[in-house]
Amino acid sequence: MEVNPLKEKLKNKNLILASGSPRRKQILEELGLSFSVEIRKVIETYPSHLSTPEVALYLAELKAEPFKNDLGEDDILITGDTIVCFEGEVLGKPRDRKEAYEMISTLSNNKHDVISSVCLKSKNKTAVFKDYTTVYFKELTKLEIDYYLDYYQPFDKAGAYGIQEWIGQIGINKIEGSYYTVMGMPIHLLYENLMKF
Repeated sequence: MEVNPLKEKLKNKNLILASGSPRRKQILEELGLSFSVEIRKVIETYPSHLSTPEVALYLAELKAEPFKNDLGEDDILITGDTIVCFEGEVLGKPRDRKEAYEMISTLSNNKHDVISSVCLKSKNKTAVFKDYTTVYFKELTKLEIDYYLDYYQPFDKAGAYGIQEWIGQIGINKIEGSYYTVMGMPIHLLYENLMKF
């Protein structure tokens, strides 16, 4: 009989994914895990003195805050955050189409870093970790950017793009690091940390 090692390890645990991201949900499903999804509102702001890696960690922990007094003995909460960094500047989710166009134009013919962080929280324990991937975009034409923005509406995504969508398929020359980190969940580190947690 084939046994999923992680599922076996967590068989008496109640996993809660605190994220509305369909990508994170899909990644957890692909790990073969059973979990519920619960979202609580958080204002995603951070202190200006934080370095870019610290921002991702801070926001992942911030998203776990609303749950801290409600976790039972067998609960494990999973929250995550992904930021796109270009030349030391954090590119968040675009406010509108104009800002999305500016972001993708900036990333075009350039490289940037994606940092995805995860917070695991139980009643008595917290673990926070992150992963980096460097992404290289080819030079994108105005027509390509316009088509992507009009058809895919990536306004809920950091840096205004999703690697798994059309723009990633036609526009990315190479990545250094994990594809899943760019998708929003460093799955190899999640597996490792859940096995230890």
